[in-house]
Amino acid sequence: MNLFDLKNEVAVVIGATGALGGAIADALAAAGAKISVLGRNAARGKERVDAITRAGGTAQFFECDAMSRDSLHVAHESLGSAFGAPTILVNAAGGNSPEAIVTAEQPFEKIGMTGWTGVFDLNLIGGVLLPCQEFGPGMVLRKKGSIINIASVSAHLPLSRVVAYSAAKAAVISLSQFLAREWATQGVRVNTITPGFFPAEQNRKLLFNPDGSPTARTHSIWTHTPMGRFGDPSELAGAAVFLASHKASSFVTGTDIRVDGGYLSQTI
Repeated sequence: MNLFDLKNEVAVVIGATGALGGAIADALAAAGAKISVLGRNAARGKERVDAITRAGGTAQFFECDAMSRDSLHVAHESLGSAFGAPTILVNAAGGNSPEAIVTAEQPFEKIGMTGWTGVFDLNLIGGVLLPCQEFGPGMVLRKKGSIINIASVSAHLPLSRVVAYSAAKAAVISLSQFLAREWATQGVRVNTITPGFFPAEQNRKLLFNPDGSPTARTHSIWTHTPMGRFGDPSELAGAAVFLASHKASSFVTGTDIRVDGGYLSQTI
């Protein structure tokens, strides 16, 4: 028995147009799943689909705004017609906003509600809540589903400057554990992956100077990470395929898998 064979599985990956979501989509496709790439950026979505198909996988892009339940519903119906009922949902959309970053000019007390709600909407509401409300009930009805939500090390240890992002990701873990408990007897598993530091568009300005050299924050991260480096998006593949597999992780729900190079185990 191949514990990691995802043949005949239909995976919905929201946020596959980004680095981490894209790597997860690639990994699930390589394991045999049919991939529904959901996102707002059609050009990037089609690039991801092309990459998957060139590698021998099966994928299709469905334009969707995860902040809209109606948009999610339309995409759900379209992908269902194309591939069948989804059995895997990956919520990998997320990010931060300059309006919610603590700086000398914008201390904590001056972060406005637009900054807070924008980050919570992106990471919690559209990032997890609405997609789970849309796709979860069908999985419950069919008694089969694996939902993987992407958290962050900042959910466990709030990072300086990104207070709203840290709080939103902590809420992602809490909501995931709630759903894991609610759906545990219905054949639907809900887990989170906590990535460590993976350079991406959303954090590049914090990690690298305009000339490409590492910032002081980067040196601090490397010092705090036992492996002494950033992660590569491909290093999320094993955790994603494990949690997606209904064979390999059939008794795993409500857990959080850390892919952080040891960051959260470091003290002094």
